[in-house]
Amino acid sequence: MKKQNTAIICAAVCLLAGCEVIEYHPYDTRIEGETGLTEKNVRLIEEKTRGKREFRFAMISDTQRRYDETEKVVELLNRRGDIDFVLHGGDVADFGETKEFLWARDFLNKLQMPYVCLLGNHDCLGTGFDVYQKVFGEDNFAFTAGNVRFVCLNTNALEYDYSHPVPNFDFMENELANWPAEAEKTIVAMHVPPGDDEFNNNVRRAFESYVTSFPGLQFCLFGHVHSWQEREFFDDGVVYYGCTTIGKRGYYIITIKENGYEVERCDF
Repeated sequence: MKKQNTAIICAAVCLLAGCEVIEYHPYDTRIEGETGLTEKNVRLIEEKTRGKREFRFAMISDTQRRYDETEKVVELLNRRGDIDFVLHGGDVADFGETKEFLWARDFLNKLQMPYVCLLGNHDCLGTGFDVYQKVFGEDNFAFTAGNVRFVCLNTNALEYDYSHPVPNFDFMENELANWPAEAEKTIVAMHVPPGDDEFNNNVRRAFESYVTSFPGLQFCLFGHVHSWQEREFFDDGVVYYGCTTIGKRGYYIITIKENGYEVERCDF
C-alpha cells in the first residue's frame, strides 16, 4: 500500500512539473539571467559622457507592479533619442519577491541607453536586498557622468533596524577622500528623503553636513513619495526634487548645462 501511495505521489509530482505548475519559492534568491547590472551600466554611462560638460538624463521611480506604464515609459524614452542615461529612483519591487526584480530588469533592459537603479524600501522586503545586490549591485554607489559625480545612497533606514549603516557615512567619507579629478559638480540621489518616517532622522543634520560637503553640489533627487516635489529640507539652499511614481504616469528629464541645469516634469 505504501509503495502504491509513493508511486501515485511521484506520478503527480512529475505531472505537475511537466505542466510547469511547480515553481521556486517567491523569495528564492537564485537568479536566472543577467546580474551585476549597476557596474556594467556605470561603465557605459561614464564612457558615453566622458568629456561632456552638457548632457541629459531621465529619472523614473517607483515602478513597482506598474509594468504597462514601465513598458510605455521605456518606449517613450527610446523614441526621444536625446537621453544619455536613465536613473531609477528605487522600488522596482513591491513585495521584494525575486520575480519582481527579474520582471523589472527585463523591462528596463529594453532601454536603448544605460540605466542604474537605486534601492527602494519595498526592494528590501523579504529577501529583496539580497536579490537587488545580485541583479543590480551595491546599495551605495557612485559614478561620473561628464564632469558631474552622481552619489547614489541607500536611505531606507527603517528596513534595517540599525543592522546595516543607513545612511552609510563611511561610504560618503570615502567618496570625499577619493574624489575624481574630472568631477567638478555633484548630484546626490536617494529613495527616501530626509524627514520621512523611513529615514533615520536622528542623523539628519549629519546627513546634511555630508551632502553639502560634496564639491559643486547642484541638487538632490529622491523617489518614494509618489508625487512631484521641490523642497529645501534644511533651508540651506539645496533643492531636493521628488519624482512621482510611474503609476501616476510621470518622469523627469534633467539637462545638465555648462552653467546650471533644467528640470522638466513629463506626463504621459
